[in-house]
Amino acid sequence: MVSGGDVEANLGEAGALVAKAARDGAALVLLPEYFGILGARASDKVRLAERDGEGAQQAFLSRAAREHGIVVVGGSVPIVTGDPARVRSACLAYGPDGERLARYDKIHLFRFAHDGEDYDETRTIERGSAPVAFDAPFGRVGLTICYDLRFPELYRALGPCSLVCVPSAFTWTTGNAHWHLLLRARAVENQTYVLAAAQGGVHGNGRRTYGHSMLVDPWGEVVAERAEDGPGVVVGACDPARVADVRSRLPALSHRVL
Repeated sequence: MVSGGDVEANLGEAGALVAKAARDGAALVLLPEYFGILGARASDKVRLAERDGEGAQQAFLSRAAREHGIVVVGGSVPIVTGDPARVRSACLAYGPDGERLARYDKIHLFRFAHDGEDYDETRTIERGSAPVAFDAPFGRVGLTICYDLRFPELYRALGPCSLVCVPSAFTWTTGNAHWHLLLRARAVENQTYVLAAAQGGVHGNGRRTYGHSMLVDPWGEVVAERAEDGPGVVVGACDPARVADVRSRLPALSHRVL
């Protein structure tokens, strides 16, 4: 996706992408970070924040999951906090019945300043504090968001997962340098599938995101990737036997000492 400041338009596009993925056989669909709102100003998400359990973005996720009979994970939804200047950036998962399965609040907040780029999520986001994973028919699924990718201790804290989701809006600068490396490293370290849905393109506010949504297997092989900018769908299979085989042949997780 290349989300902008119009929530209704963003949700319309997200709905079409979820429908296509479902037609292509997806049992779980992951939408990118800021799928519902990536406005001209960082404060726009605060102005459009939703109360937990209410609002257009949460209703959309529940409805999409129920209509298609799949698990839908919304990369991030701005949720109201006690601080009027900040939101929680919540990754929300909904089951085939439309009921919410899990909520993860982004723990690691992005700050980056280089060559004219200046980002500081701490100005508008209140950090979360707890790792979150949930059980799905195809195994345990861990939730992380974007900048969390740089902190391997969070992935260890999730415990054994069959799949870890990484909805993202990596800048072009940081993505071009580190995106593939970090995703493959997290997959190899934890011997799990890693699914990353990313914003990709030039947004209305001038921000350029890296894209390259992809699925990586437990051996670090890229199963599927979208190299083009703009909205699109990446579909790949997560094979529990592949996870078991990698962990059996190289039981690194049981070799940990520290």
